[in-house]
Amino acid sequence: MSMKTKEQIIKDLAPRKFNKLGKIWTILLIVVIIAGIIAYVDQLIKGQVVTNMRDYALWGIYISNFVFFVATSFVGTVVVSILRLTRKEWRTPLVRIAEIISLACIIMAGITIMIDMARPDRLLNLFIHARLQSPITWDVIIIPTYIMLSFLLLYFPLLPDLAILKKYYKDNKPKLSKWYSTFSLNWTGNTTQKIIQAKSIKTIAYLIIPVGFILQTIDAWLFSTTYRVGWSSTNMGAYFISGAFVAGVGALITVVYVIRRAYKLEDYITDMHFDKMGRLLVLACLIYLYFNINEYLITAFTASVEEEAHLNLLFSGKYAPLFWFVIIGGLILPIIVLLFKKGRKPLPMFIIALLVVLGSWWKRYLIVTPTLLHPFLPIQGVPESWRHYFPSLHEWLITGATLAMALLIITMLFRFLPIIPIQRTTDENALLRSDKNIEL
Repeated sequence: MSMKTKEQIIKDLAPRKFNKLGKIWTILLIVVIIAGIIAYVDQLIKGQVVTNMRDYALWGIYISNFVFFVATSFVGTVVVSILRLTRKEWRTPLVRIAEIISLACIIMAGITIMIDMARPDRLLNLFIHARLQSPITWDVIIIPTYIMLSFLLLYFPLLPDLAILKKYYKDNKPKLSKWYSTFSLNWTGNTTQKIIQAKSIKTIAYLIIPVGFILQTIDAWLFSTTYRVGWSSTNMGAYFISGAFVAGVGALITVVYVIRRAYKLEDYITDMHFDKMGRLLVLACLIYLYFNINEYLITAFTASVEEEAHLNLLFSGKYAPLFWFVIIGGLILPIIVLLFKKGRKPLPMFIIALLVVLGSWWKRYLIVTPTLLHPFLPIQGVPESWRHYFPSLHEWLITGATLAMALLIITMLFRFLPIIPIQRTTDENALLRSDKNIEL
């Protein structure tokens, strides 16, 4: 980052109104959400018959989408907490973006679970009649916990910036200044406040790491404790955690690139940051590829009749094009490209990250759907339509609405919050200027 005055940094990083493209983007997201709401209301009225889910594909695209949201929210654990605790200085322009992505995704994970319920009016039964031996009960406990920790991890570091924005907008936008004043909680930046803030952030960062790992593991247990082909593996916990690592970092790179271009933040988010994120992503992909090899190669050598049929469906059958796109396009190709320095430049990184995110979403679909259509007991005496599954229009509209809602949350938070921490950036810039003066 080039050396700038504090006033210049505040002006660069203060929230801005949407331009024409930003308004079109927001309207588009709202339209998609409204279409999904209409489809969901129709699903509530007519029942689950409007979906293509039946006795076998009883989870379908909704649970695939839920697992994707849970996985993507892991970026708050991997990038934010670990980089905060290890005090990596290059993290500054990235942490708030990661925190916002994490919060938006885990909120939508909770909403997606309710959408999947045929009777959301019975949601309270999950608490009243909870069974501690059920992974679903622990999911109900851990998701609100993760939402709260993600919110606090976003909010506490924001306090100094909200106080800065209160002063910045005091004269030209007094109403907005009052809002920032309210949420800044009388932050003055005195020593006592800084000590309390630092301890709070550190405590939350320590807490969210085990909670994040527990969340991913519980989701894995939801699958592995269900007696189905392809899910009965002790590998599932580590498999889900490594996959979440990939999805979270891929989502972060995608959003960072768009934000950098839209808000012209090239002076703050540099090629160095993309190089660092590229190294992080290639590490994540290598780990996840290792667990994929474990998941499929060992099973291929020791497969029972049912597992062999399931693997054939993935390797060379109906789901083969999608399976190989996920493995090659979502893992192997990113690894090859990102191993080279030129591949870790912003534009190639953006394209690769898009492939990774797309592959991550379809990977969850492949985990859920083919397995449910291959129960240990043979399918017999049921309509032919029950033997196959592809999401109905209602399911696509509702799923699209949840993805749009996550993007809308991210978009609106970027509209009113500083994308890059202002106070920390000004402090680092002042230190840089001081070091430069000493050299001179």
